[in-house]
Amino acid sequence: MNTFGQLFRVTTFGESHGPAIGCVIDGCPPGIAIAAEDFSADLARRATGRTRHTSARHESDTVEILSGVYQGSTTGTPVALLVRNTDARSKDYDRIARQFRPGHADYTYWQKYGVRDPRGGGRSSARETTMRVAAAVIAKRWLRERHGVVVRGHLAQIGGIVPSAHDWSAVEDNPFFWPDAAQVPELETYMDALRKSGDSVGARVNVVADGVPPGWGEPVYGKLDAELAAAMMSINAVKGVEIGDGFASVAQRGTVHRDEMSADGFLSNHAGGILGGISTGQRIVASVAFKPTSSLRLPGRGLDIDGDAVDVVTTGRHDPCVGIRATPICEAMLALVLMDQALRHRAQCGDVGEVAPRIPAGVQTESPGGAGDG
Repeated sequence: MNTFGQLFRVTTFGESHGPAIGCVIDGCPPGIAIAAEDFSADLARRATGRTRHTSARHESDTVEILSGVYQGSTTGTPVALLVRNTDARSKDYDRIARQFRPGHADYTYWQKYGVRDPRGGGRSSARETTMRVAAAVIAKRWLRERHGVVVRGHLAQIGGIVPSAHDWSAVEDNPFFWPDAAQVPELETYMDALRKSGDSVGARVNVVADGVPPGWGEPVYGKLDAELAAAMMSINAVKGVEIGDGFASVAQRGTVHRDEMSADGFLSNHAGGILGGISTGQRIVASVAFKPTSSLRLPGRGLDIDGDAVDVVTTGRHDPCVGIRATPICEAMLALVLMDQALRHRAQCGDVGEVAPRIPAGVQTESPGGAGDG
């Protein structure tokens, strides 16, 4: 399955070292102003090769709009986007073409299809997420213009390091999407040492959506939080997703966790802006855990396609922490889920309108565990 969404449907295609990657967006509303240059900023945020802390692969990530846009606006027909791969180095993978790298999808793809593309992981590469980010450029614009929804995110943990403070204005001014500018030198030193050692580390990304009205999402099988969790889990290297306080809820009492209400608004947001699978009008909050990169130059035990034991050493260009550039990817999946849910809500309940009483958002907890406001 390479398509997600029900009304706003995104299909991605292409491999890490193929000639191009792309996507087709079906169900895109007409009248959204969009041009090729509008994709540049978010794709640059996701891209490798911009700093020494990510893979040295440097793609131009220039978007070609093939269909669905006329005179600068979407027409309502399928929008096709293409990005050509220009900096693939397939020879880096020649020596491991017959090996199963530990921690990778090599073995599972082999078991499922009986064949695999070893060049950069093929379809399982994070290169595929480029097109999710591109599709979300359209979704973010529609959500902002039609509903005032703003989606943003930041890195909330690298290894054992967590932010000492939170300032949204700092996030876009450093290569880590880190919300505490004073800690950036510490992260630089940490990542330099990690890269020199040849090892890798995991990370946590927090994403939020402000301005989501109450009512989006569906009971039982179309729950907003369930679809959001599934969307985040579809990102390569993701091993955990929390909505609101997530696993911290286990240690909380009901008197603490329940989000009490007043005429002035909700008094807390432990639920992450979703109750019963439907948005409350509060900030939507999700936290996503990324595993350490498995492509390492340090030898690891593995097997080859003949079942023989081998020491696997992965050469080439790899991220010592894939989470560093995952913030725009997580933002993209949040935006795509919200846009699809918004269209579904409009289709079924567009005539309902605003129902009284409408409780103000109130306290807008920024991240799981109640760390920070604003």
